[in-house]
Amino acid sequence: MKVLVLGSGVIGTTAAWYLRQAGLDVEVVDRQDGAGLETSFANAGEVSPGYASPWAGPGVPAKAVRWLLMDHPPLVIRPRLDWRMWRWGLAMLRNCTAARYRANKARMVRLAEYSRDALRALRRDTGIAYDERSLGTLQLFRTQAQLDATGPDVDVLRQYGVPFELLDAAGAIRAEPALARVRGKFVGGLRLPGDETGDCALFTQRLAGLAADAGVRFRFGTRIEALEHEGGKVAGVRTSAGRLAADACVVALGSYSPLLLRPLGIDLPVYPVKGYSITVPIVDAAGAPESTVMDETHKVAVTRLGERIRAGGTAELAGYDLALHEGRRQTLLHVVGDLFPQGGDLARNTFWTGLRPMTPDGTPVVGATRYRNLFLSTGHGTLGWTMAAGSGRVVADLVAGREPEIDLEGLAIARYG
Repeated sequence: MKVLVLGSGVIGTTAAWYLRQAGLDVEVVDRQDGAGLETSFANAGEVSPGYASPWAGPGVPAKAVRWLLMDHPPLVIRPRLDWRMWRWGLAMLRNCTAARYRANKARMVRLAEYSRDALRALRRDTGIAYDERSLGTLQLFRTQAQLDATGPDVDVLRQYGVPFELLDAAGAIRAEPALARVRGKFVGGLRLPGDETGDCALFTQRLAGLAADAGVRFRFGTRIEALEHEGGKVAGVRTSAGRLAADACVVALGSYSPLLLRPLGIDLPVYPVKGYSITVPIVDAAGAPESTVMDETHKVAVTRLGERIRAGGTAELAGYDLALHEGRRQTLLHVVGDLFPQGGDLARNTFWTGLRPMTPDGTPVVGATRYRNLFLSTGHGTLGWTMAAGSGRVVADLVAGREPEIDLEGLAIARYG
């Protein structure tokens, strides 16, 4: 059985790996010259199943207004004449209820926890290394109101047996000793000791190498132009290298997935939400984070990756625009300089942007479609690195006709009707 995987980011590459492990003939197609060169390239580095939460939740609309008025806002909206942007935004607002937040977070945590376990097994089985650390995530609260608002998240963590620690300021410093240098800028935190960190691009590229050694073919530098269908199935894929045919097709094109699927009558509610990162060299290891610190005020994650600090975050609604805006760099520099002022050389920062494929309810779209040989793995938003291994295993099981190991309720596109 031959399978075409469209996209070689962390989602497509992990799917290809598990499909090949299932004994299938696999070919990956991507317009880039190598694996992991777009959204997977310089993300925040978090593998954070405990932090898996939808952006849509109670109180978010009011928070969004305040965010837009901040000096270093976590949210920027650049209005466009794009009705899909506004439709996506309205759909997100409809998910800002307590009931929908609980349902969506439960789905996300279920997949993210499974994915973390799958990643650990993959690491054990292959020996793959990618500047990984298993020291948890610290969600840092600058105000008491933020700390007091953790109740709904803690309820879901308890429901799924996810270990957590609610910490005061002293506890946060014990978890991240460098924060002692800025004592007084925060009141406490929520620590998720089961979370990990690692360089997503390095992982993706090394896993692509392992997959190639195992027999997966990678067709790089190839534009994907259209899906051909007949008789309720995908018949072929038109590309810049000609028509490709297979028995099954997996679409893992991130924010570009809806553009490919629309001509098939599949209305995938995924919209690009632009994120930014900076990477700086560490100059004082004792002043750098040990793992990941998530600044709840600015929605920026500061992560240690080997001898580098990576700060990633902010959300910008700007369509498919990939321009680098200096204001976003200044926000990231502000957060790193505020929390870890001696840790890294901020003057030697590398600035990057990527498009996160976001669904309005936060849950990715992983599973089958009404075309019997077409499968999706997209819409992971800020959690593609966190959910990649689990999503890859689910897709491989479905394509191979096996029963997945987790409940797939609410994960497929069918939830949108």
